[in-house]
Amino acid sequence: MKGRSYFFVIFCALCVFVFQNVNAQKNMASKPLYDDPVYHGAADPVILYNKAKKKWWMLYTNRRASIIDSTVQWVHGTRIGIAESKDGVSWRYVDTCNINYRPDEGYTHWAPDVIEHKGTYHMYLTYVPGTFKDWNHPRVIVHLTSKDLKNWKYESTLKLVNEKVIDASVYKVNDTLWRMWYNNERDGKSIWYADSKDLCNWADKGKAIAARGEGPKTFYWQGKYFMIVDAWKGMEVYSSDDLLKWTKQSSRILEEPGKGKDDQAIGGHCDVVVNNGRAFVYYFTHPGRSKTNPAARGSFDDKRSVIQLAELKYVNGEITCDRDEAVVIKLKK
Repeated sequence: MKGRSYFFVIFCALCVFVFQNVNAQKNMASKPLYDDPVYHGAADPVILYNKAKKKWWMLYTNRRASIIDSTVQWVHGTRIGIAESKDGVSWRYVDTCNINYRPDEGYTHWAPDVIEHKGTYHMYLTYVPGTFKDWNHPRVIVHLTSKDLKNWKYESTLKLVNEKVIDASVYKVNDTLWRMWYNNERDGKSIWYADSKDLCNWADKGKAIAARGEGPKTFYWQGKYFMIVDAWKGMEVYSSDDLLKWTKQSSRILEEPGKGKDDQAIGGHCDVVVNNGRAFVYYFTHPGRSKTNPAARGSFDDKRSVIQLAELKYVNGEITCDRDEAVVIKLKK
């Protein structure tokens, strides 16, 4: 009997091990995490929970990488794509957002940021009045609202420092104050900020970070505030105790190429999801822009972009990120 009991315990332990291993494999993020099936140009993701659908939604700039173009028209004329997931691991394409602000022919929608407040979703979206071959045109940030994350009503165009601003990132400071960071292209592409008491009326407050960068993303983790900024050579990481004074850490993340599929280029414009004490960074790469084997300029492989996922770690007071470490994740809500 003792021998049978011993083998039974071993058998049970083996079953538990196999179950845990299978479950981990099921929740392991793939490389790449998501490839837009329409234009293959997913970029600038924002991840949030769709309460009605009870699924996680990813809204992203749907760049037109597959069109023939040797200028920058392919990053204009874009819509905001939607993908959904039950757990933050496996994503499927849904549609594009129905945004009822398109006063110009060939309009462009870029880099959404979305925040939910009292049952209403608020989007802050970069709007460009056309589809252009260069960068010498206005861009503003518009405010939209929605109840379902798909259909969006135009509320206003924000009166910020000028009409060459992009990449809003909004954070709730407290119950009566929200703060927005954005890129001021006329000020050397530095990061500026504005405050609001109602998510509708915004007051510019000036420069937040003097260094060049775009796509700021602010989040709270490990007892302090962090901001990750796309520096076009990986991501700069800043920390703050008050959301006003920012200190840059000594090292960048997502700068060195990874080994996974389509992950050999620098990481770009990200979102960070803090969930169950862990922090996950959703970023995009241009797989064809690796340093060792770059694609021909203007080719499909050069323009193509995908969404990748990695986990952030907090080591000796700084954020680190090993993009080659397997990510086992199941977002909870």
